[in-house]
Amino acid sequence: MEESIRGLQQEIVKFEIQAQADLEAFRLKYTVRKGLIAALFGQLKLVDPADKPRIGQLLNQLKQTADAKLTEAEERLASTESSSSNKGIDLTLPGRRYFTGSEHPVQKVLGEMKQIFSAMGFGIATGPELELDSYNFDMLNFPPDHPARDMQDTFFVTSGNPGSDVLLRTHTSPVQVRVMLDQKPPIRVICPGKVYRNEAISSRSYCVFHQLEGLYIDKKVSFADLKATIYSFAKQMFGTDVKLRFRPSFFPFTEPSAEVDVTCYLCGGKGCKVCKKS
Repeated sequence: MEESIRGLQQEIVKFEIQAQADLEAFRLKYTVRKGLIAALFGQLKLVDPADKPRIGQLLNQLKQTADAKLTEAEERLASTESSSSNKGIDLTLPGRRYFTGSEHPVQKVLGEMKQIFSAMGFGIATGPELELDSYNFDMLNFPPDHPARDMQDTFFVTSGNPGSDVLLRTHTSPVQVRVMLDQKPPIRVICPGKVYRNEAISSRSYCVFHQLEGLYIDKKVSFADLKATIYSFAKQMFGTDVKLRFRPSFFPFTEPSAEVDVTCYLCGGKGCKVCKKS
């Protein structure tokens, strides 16, 4: 048996492990529970009692040799694979930027609009989307029987007390009211934000949309200033080549009233699906 142990010792020492396949073959042949070393340990009970201590010591040395060779090969192959995978990588180069998403189109457009008006000297005012009836209607001279106060047009959260009803604002005009109550003229602000209307939902309309209103209070401010401001904004927003038309119109809640028509920036006024061929 001693010769078998020494022969297996030499075999283990000479075994070449160059790849993971060699490593697995070595493990299965020598170190597993049913391997050659375990088989020799199983024969130890057949050895003469006087020789057992010496044979047992040889078997332990054999096992230690096999385990050491296995551990050394595992570490060497792991190091080789790591260096191989990192080959050609310049660690001094900056990392790649991780893109988490992009800005929502609505927020992007609002940002552009704010920037244009800010350059013209307008401040930006915001207010609560959950508003009181008094700010949304009363202080804007909406009579009690105005159609906009109807449940069919406005989302009321609580109702029953005139002036103190809570609702989802139907326009950003309440922000103007709050600004005028808080500041003294001259005032020059825009009021962008979400507004809510109890309307039918379709592919072109929704119960929530964005609105931007402007408020300019000062001495010697006229309708000409309004027109010039809108024209300047439109040229910066849609391009200097667009054609504009400033025309009188009727709105029951403002007097005087006007509208601005802008040629489609996609088709140049020729007519397309975006502008509905208008």
